[in-house]
Amino acid sequence: MKRIDPSTLELNDKVVTINRVTKVVKGGRTFRFAAVVVVGDGNGHVGCGMGKAAEIPDAIRKGKEDAIKNIIYVERNEADSIYHEIKGEYGSASVLLMPAEEGTGIIAGGPARAVLELAGLRNIRTKSLGSNNKKNVVNATIEGLSRGMTPEKVAKLRGISVEELLG
Repeated sequence: MKRIDPSTLELNDKVVTINRVTKVVKGGRTFRFAAVVVVGDGNGHVGCGMGKAAEIPDAIRKGKEDAIKNIIYVERNEADSIYHEIKGEYGSASVLLMPAEEGTGIIAGGPARAVLELAGLRNIRTKSLGSNNKKNVVNATIEGLSRGMTPEKVAKLRGISVEELLG
């Protein structure tokens, strides 16, 4: 997989979840925050990351920096959908991604929707299976999108022409 230079992209970010974590120590309770952030340019590039800090803005900033390090490119067809059905898995969460025709829109739950919108997909159906942990659902969605292939790539792997592949 080729490396993507994030400095050339116009990235937007979306905070999926902020989790307050409490630690009880001798002097009382200490609060820290964990933020799951998704970044994308709306044109096929998307990434997710997690940041942890004592303050919410710092956790979001760290999450955004982590997400920029993990950007992938998503293959899309002319209807701004995926080419084939994919099942993305991460931990015990799995997300079923299904292509849809023009006008369908994004049919997805909260965590998966954030990833799909920032990836630039406009017509797609999804179903979240297994765990509904937001971090794992986001990672499962990105893992699934990273495994999508174009008909050209599949034809090249099989050693046939695109016409033979599509029939």
